Amino acid sequence: MNLRIALALGAAVPALLAMPAIAQQAQSSEDALAEKVANNTNPASFQVYGLTPAPKVVSDKAVQGGKVLRLPVTGSGDPWSVGVNVPLIKPVKAGDRIVIAFYVRLSKAEAATAKVGAQLQLSSAPYTAIFSKSFDATTEWQFLQVAGKADKDYPAGAVGAAFHINTGKHVLDLGPVAVVDMGQ
Repeated sequence: MNLRIALALGAAVPALLAMPAIAQQAQSSEDALAEKVANNTNPASFQVYGLTPAPKVVSDKAVQGGKVLRLPVTGSGDPWSVGVNVPLIKPVKAGDRIVIAFYVRLSKAEAATAKVGAQLQLSSAPYTAIFSKSFDATTEWQFLQVAGKADKDYPAGAVGAAFHINTGKHVLDLGPVAVVDMGQ
């Protein structure tokens, strides 16, 4: 099973359990579910801002896919002054249920947890959030999800997953991210 399919399955399970007809369709075709992934899940493809030098992708066999983006932040400034954008390469239609599923771990920190803001937002100014949720990253790998509905139609590239991570002095590891468009 490839990474896109595994992430899609993980992100879709709660929604699929609530909709038996869709669950049966997904069981009959992993490829159909993988097609719902609207982004490149590889951490090397993510866009980081607010960090100099640019962070590196490192190997970590403990996370699905074995690659993570290691993000050292100081916590100086606003939470959104350092972040990661994951562009969507597919269009989204109004009313579509979108699930952002991602792996995250606190690699080094002064505290036991660190806040991570995850959202679907516009990819250009004014960078308005369509939906969002804040999470506590811990020193253990976590597979987290946030879901919401698209408020209108968006062409490919107009929206993306965004992570605001400048919430303290820490090193955050961001693993694969899947943005799954569950449709209507």
